[in-house]
Amino acid sequence: MPLFRSTLERLFGSQSPSQAPFTGCILDFPHLQQAAQFAASQYGSAQPFPHAVLDGFIAPAIATQLAAEFPARADTTQWLDYNGNDASGKPLQHNKYHISDEDRLGLMTQRLLYELKGARFLQVLTTLTGIENLIPDALNHGGGIHMNCRGALLKIHADFNRHPQWHVDRRLNLLLYLNEGWQTAWGGDLELWSADMQACLKKIAPVAGRCVIFSTSSTSFHGHPEPIDCPEDVSRKSIALYYYSNPPRTSDEPVHSTLWQARPGLE
Repeated sequence: MPLFRSTLERLFGSQSPSQAPFTGCILDFPHLQQAAQFAASQYGSAQPFPHAVLDGFIAPAIATQLAAEFPARADTTQWLDYNGNDASGKPLQHNKYHISDEDRLGLMTQRLLYELKGARFLQVLTTLTGIENLIPDALNHGGGIHMNCRGALLKIHADFNRHPQWHVDRRLNLLLYLNEGWQTAWGGDLELWSADMQACLKKIAPVAGRCVIFSTSSTSFHGHPEPIDCPEDVSRKSIALYYYSNPPRTSDEPVHSTLWQARPGLE
């Protein structure tokens, strides 16, 4: 009983659940459904691969609260690092950290992940992309919350295409940015590259409340390959979720892990 009561007090303060005000959902599902319907006609033809950029995905105050729930970088008991180099010693990822374990996330972040994995939001994704029977990743493999600090980079790549435990096909990425006051000079734009890796065809600034959803394939090349030049006390924060389907898509695409790419004339 004491443990149960302490959990309730974390959620509702000193009030009982029956006394606590019902605040509703974090996501405005009717608004998102309308936005998905509007964007659906252009989703499949978007270049360089199917994607949509949805601004105002969450309210500004919610974005601020979600960002405030990120643990400090110094808390190494919470963060796992994504850092790694290629065979020549050049960084593939640098100064990038993540937490996938939902027990280590704040209560509002947990609630948002719950809504992003629920039936109502899956219907929003189907409306937007036309992909039926999507499966959210309850394990947050590679997902959860991401934090990129000064000097962070993520080399251009296409993501792994099969869930390592469930063996279902990866279909969609969702990236939600939480960076209030992010400055263009700091860099950190999400870059979308052509299938032949000859050109970056789109850059998307990681501003607060902006959600990017895109279809994954062996040529959905993306990343932020230049080191971020933000102040030491600032970080590029985002929430990442991935969605799958079963049975697999009709494709002869082989199963692969992350496919790292070199930019022409730069790497």
